Amino acid sequence: MKNRWILCLLLAAILLLAACGQGSGKDDSGEFAVRDVDLSHYAETEDNARVFYEIFVGSFSDSDGDGIGDLRGVINRFDYLNDGDPESGRSLGVEGIWLTPVFDSPSYHKYNVTDYYAIDPDFGSLEDLKELAQLCESRNVKLILDLPINHTGSRNAWFTAFINAHRQQDESDPYYDFYCWCPAGETPAGRHFAPVSGTDDYYECNFDNSMPELNFDNPAVREAVLDIARFYLDLGVDGFRFDAAKYVYYGDNSSSADFWDWYMAELRKLEPEIYVVAEVWDGDGITDKYYGAMNCFNFTMSQTGGLIAETAKAGDAGRYAAYVESYLNTVQAIRPDAMIVPFVSNHDMDRASGFLTVASGQMQMAANLYLLGPGSPFLYYGEEIGLRGSRGGANTDANRRLAMLWDDGDTVADPEGSTYPAQEGVSVAEQLGRADSLYSYYKRLILIRRANPEIARGEYRAVSVPDSKVGGFVSTLDGSSVLVLHNPSLGGKTVDLAALGLDFTQLCAVIGQEEASLEGSILTIGGQTSVVLR
Repeated sequence: MKNRWILCLLLAAILLLAACGQGSGKDDSGEFAVRDVDLSHYAETEDNARVFYEIFVGSFSDSDGDGIGDLRGVINRFDYLNDGDPESGRSLGVEGIWLTPVFDSPSYHKYNVTDYYAIDPDFGSLEDLKELAQLCESRNVKLILDLPINHTGSRNAWFTAFINAHRQQDESDPYYDFYCWCPAGETPAGRHFAPVSGTDDYYECNFDNSMPELNFDNPAVREAVLDIARFYLDLGVDGFRFDAAKYVYYGDNSSSADFWDWYMAELRKLEPEIYVVAEVWDGDGITDKYYGAMNCFNFTMSQTGGLIAETAKAGDAGRYAAYVESYLNTVQAIRPDAMIVPFVSNHDMDRASGFLTVASGQMQMAANLYLLGPGSPFLYYGEEIGLRGSRGGANTDANRRLAMLWDDGDTVADPEGSTYPAQEGVSVAEQLGRADSLYSYYKRLILIRRANPEIARGEYRAVSVPDSKVGGFVSTLDGSSVLVLHNPSLGGKTVDLAALGLDFTQLCAVIGQEEASLEGSILTIGGQTSVVLR
């Protein structure tokens, strides 16, 4: 039955055997607070296996009325993200924040950096960033910055010096080889070059003419990008998301991976516990090449055709779990502390609620699959309220980066170039006080994950129930195990745990569209529903 998960929230004593909360869940602010999750196994998160929240800064929250989101807006909204009290059940409960580029840049997206040592005036100041970093630290939230270093902006002082050195034909100038370039007639096929005005030379710019490519064969360039990271680590950030990581050497994964091996070795000298994740937008066979240096986003699981969406649409959760186990075995053989980093969509993709609708229950099932799973999952701002957005006929990424819908007077506006129609019924204000809202669902889901730390950090073993599409995993941490099972199909299923060799006797969490029960070793799990057992 659709929306029966509401009863799980309101009748916790019946549906959750380990429930510890009392009351209606409403607090004085009118917000619905999740209070029916057993927190007896909760442990403070100290490692990097965290739920992260991507914020496209200019579209999140506007603190000064200019229509552009800013760092002060993120600070002002921090209680929404994490109020510092895991038992309150009031905040979303994310454990990490990824800020898209905040550096000085002429574009709305800020991926063409003019000055890496200055915060874009539209977003605030270095003092604002430092304050945000301190707030994150006080609430045990990791803060990572999006760092695009394979290219800069064409207004960057480095590029200006490069242009001047070529115009003067001064090969002794330290900036003469700071960027990738070729003489006329020598540009290699398959890469894009633009003329250096006033010369016969061409500079490489594979993404856009305004994004010249740095020359990483130049030791001075390597030291320059290391200095940037050092500066922000000293300021208080916890790490970085590396944009377009496989394009450091365009079309050469081996050389790019070698660069990241060097770079990460240097960064870990500065901060051994640094959190980093790389964008290597490719199949697993390519992504694996970078895992010796750092964790990478898992693109096999994301987007419309990814494994998360496929499974959420009444697919086979056993097959999904088997993939996760195989992936973990592969990357952990490369680097023992490697993690999986799953997500459904981000700022470069159509939003998940467009291809996984809330009304169908598919959006909720997708969230169950990747948030009740290992590693460090990332959700995109607005995913938790069902915010929609797609390139559409306008073919613009601005439509994927629309303003967060607070509906409480926030003046943040859609980015320049957006054409997406207005959305109704998906604002934060409309969902805060409702037990049956998608936002409340995400809060509860993340709280269940945090309350069972084995899910994120334990040793993973896939479980598949034959002929049922039910599947999941057993995860063991410090001698304690949990069993997570998902039923993405539309109908209820019965599972004999004993027949599968699974000795779990306590049903401690149920979340989904229907109910679940455990009698002896017989588990009955409703359609589009997930369970956690001990």
